[in-house]
Amino acid sequence: MSQTYYTSAPHTPAPEPEPWSRKLSGILRPSAAIAVLVSLVIMVALAVNSLNGWGLDGHAAVALCIFVAAIWLWIFSPVEDTYVALGAAVALVISGTLPTESLFAALGEDSIWLLMAAFVIASAVASTGLAARGAAFIISGARSVRQLAHLSCLGLVVTAFAIPATSGRAALALPIFLTLRTVLMDRPAVVKMLAILFPTVILLSAVASFLGAGAHLITSQILQSSGFPGFGFASWLLLGLPLALVASFMATEVVLRLFTASGDRARPLDIRPGELQKSSPQAISGPLDLDEQRSLLLLGAVVALWCTEPIHGLDPALVALVGALVVSLPAYGSVKLGAALKKVPWSMLIFMAATLALGSSLITTGAAEWLATSMLAPVAFLGAAKPFIFVVVVVLASTAAHLVIQSRSARSAVLIPVVVASAAPMGVDPVAAAFASTAAAGFCHTLTSSAKPVAIFAETDGQPNYEPADLLRLSAWLGPLSAVLVLLFSFTVWPLLGLPVITP
Repeated sequence: MSQTYYTSAPHTPAPEPEPWSRKLSGILRPSAAIAVLVSLVIMVALAVNSLNGWGLDGHAAVALCIFVAAIWLWIFSPVEDTYVALGAAVALVISGTLPTESLFAALGEDSIWLLMAAFVIASAVASTGLAARGAAFIISGARSVRQLAHLSCLGLVVTAFAIPATSGRAALALPIFLTLRTVLMDRPAVVKMLAILFPTVILLSAVASFLGAGAHLITSQILQSSGFPGFGFASWLLLGLPLALVASFMATEVVLRLFTASGDRARPLDIRPGELQKSSPQAISGPLDLDEQRSLLLLGAVVALWCTEPIHGLDPALVALVGALVVSLPAYGSVKLGAALKKVPWSMLIFMAATLALGSSLITTGAAEWLATSMLAPVAFLGAAKPFIFVVVVVLASTAAHLVIQSRSARSAVLIPVVVASAAPMGVDPVAAAFASTAAAGFCHTLTSSAKPVAIFAETDGQPNYEPADLLRLSAWLGPLSAVLVLLFSFTVWPLLGLPVITP
């Protein structure tokens, strides 16, 4: 007797064809981009003729039109910021406004090399687990929600000297927050407070370090292109660290009071290292291993050399390169150079180089000076009050700029050339005005899209940590406070530290 066996497979429905609307959108998007570019070229050609009659020469008019087109694309188009900046720089070269060698020289600026080497060092430090160990040491000492918030704030401020750029610090701090979220799952208000606190402090404390944001390096380079002294690690530290500390701890108290009730703050807190260790693959207690000791020693040496640049005269970029070579030294370093270089955000570095070229062209062609004179002409008639009104306008505009230009570096590329060109005629020191503008631009908390750290902490593992309404509530308080704080430092603290805002 024979038996026959039948097998069957579950029916898998054929994939549905892609909707015609999506296909049409995919076809139209490149066409729309080309149409926009062609329209911009025509607008530039027409605008050059009209602007020539307003006192601008050809190169300045072209630079200004390309600058305005880049701003428009940054604000209203979904095109990547780096693509827009690089396209604007190439357009400047093709038009003859920017020499070819100037564009490629921007890629070789010492600020680019400084950031690249700093990212290599940061990658090595992060791989050893030093960050998790330090976080556990700080957090386990908290006995109340207020202590936890302020100790977390202090730890995040310190990371500004070890990790370049706010997005890198956010990526470093995210696992620490996720561990705290697991430990404090029975206290949702505290978890929400921490989710808002981490990106808030990361953004406001970036001003403490010259490497805290790419915008800082762009500001320094634009000042140097205009013939003014730029900033070094030590000079930025002297001016930025006091502001970072005051702004960060002020913001911590604001976040605490807005998102936790008095009962949450009064309830005792006891976070033990063992609870934190459960979510960490690396040791967070006990003696430091060899890699951690070497990384800590190297990081301390690099920061010390950066801070003492006026004594030894070594360029910060050279110090960073030496540090990057040491941390990747075979049989000694904690990371391989090739692996560390893959983690460098090259898109951000290219964006910085392109915006540096764009900002420099505005200054060298005279477009920035013309634009500043045209925009700020009413302020010039305010007599003795004009320097004070000018600083207030700069700080308020820089504070609000994140609502239209989401990239911090792009905001500096847009604002700093105009600020530098207009400061001296208003009786304001251009270096001080540029620093105040860059510091004020550190507030970018209103929207989830306003800054990468805000977006990173908004949702993790498919679970929202806070809502857009929470950010609006925070910004309604923190925005005005941040602007007032920068103005207070501009007129009272920084002059005492050697940077007078009002020129005699």
